[in-house]
Amino acid sequence: MVIPINNFEDIIQQAREKGPVKIAIAAAEDMLVLEAIKLAGNKGLIIPILIGDRIKIEKISKKIGLDTTNINIIDSESAENSAYIAASLVNNQEAQAIMKGFLDTSVILKAILNKNFDLAGNQLISHVGVIKVKNYNRFFILSDSAININPTLEEKVMIVENAVKVAHALGIKTPKVALICPVEKVNPKIQATVDAEIITRMNKEGLIKGCTVRGPLALDNAVSQEAALHKGVDNPVAGKADILIPPDLSSANILNKSIEYFAEAEKAGILMGAKVPIILTSRASSTQSKLNSIALGILCSHRAL
Repeated sequence: MVIPINNFEDIIQQAREKGPVKIAIAAAEDMLVLEAIKLAGNKGLIIPILIGDRIKIEKISKKIGLDTTNINIIDSESAENSAYIAASLVNNQEAQAIMKGFLDTSVILKAILNKNFDLAGNQLISHVGVIKVKNYNRFFILSDSAININPTLEEKVMIVENAVKVAHALGIKTPKVALICPVEKVNPKIQATVDAEIITRMNKEGLIKGCTVRGPLALDNAVSQEAALHKGVDNPVAGKADILIPPDLSSANILNKSIEYFAEAEKAGILMGAKVPIILTSRASSTQSKLNSIALGILCSHRAL
C-alpha cells in the first residue's frame, strides 16, 4: 500500500532517492533562485545548468557561497534567449527538466511551445500548486493560478487531469477533486456551477479517471467537514478535498496568494501538460518554495506526464 506524502520534507527525500536530475534554469541571475539551486545541489537533487547573464550569476553565486567551479553556465543576453536555450537543452535530452528563473511565465511558456521543439505534447499546459497549510494533515493541490485565464469546459477537464497526475505522484491513489464555485448549488446564471455539474457527471460516467470529482462546491464545504455537515453537503469530496479547482485564473491566483501570505503556507509549483515538468514559482517566492518546487518537479519527472 502506497502511503500518501503529506509534507515537503518527504517530497525532498523521495526526490533525493531518484538521483540527481539535470535541470536547465532559465534566467538564473537571481539571488533567491541561486540560493534554491545551492540547497538543491547540497541535497543531491540536481545537476544545474545555469543560463543567463554570466557576470551576474557568478557575482551572486560568490555572495551566497555557491561554488560554480563544476557548474555549466551558459551566457545569455536576454530572458527570451535564456528560455529558448533551456527548452533546446531539454528538447535535445541534455537536461531532464526546466526551471523558471527571474523571467515572466509567458516567456518560458513561449519557448516550450516553440515549433522548433517537441515539448508541448497534446495536453493543455496548466499550473499545479501543492500547498501545505498549518493544522491540515494533508496537502492541497490548487490549479490553475498562472496560465489559463478563463478556461472552457474542455480546458477545465484537462486542468483537472493535470492536477490528478501530480496527486498520483504524491501517492494519492484516488484524489478527491473539488470544483470550487461561489455556491454549492447549480445556478444557471453562474456558468462555473453549470460547468462543475457537467464535469462531475463526466467523472461519474468514467470519462475522467483516477479521481473522484464533485462540484459545485463552495470553498468552505470543500475543505471543512464541519462546514459541509452544517450546510448539509454530503458527498465523497465534501470536507475532504485533495484538489481545488477554482473556475478561472483570477480566483485561483487570489486564493493561492491569500493562502501563502495570510496562512503562511508552504508551497511548490510546476507546469504540467508538457512532455517534461517545468518548475515554476512566482519571482517573489521564497527560497524554500523554489526548493520544494524543484523536488516536486523531480518527483513528477519520474512519472508519465
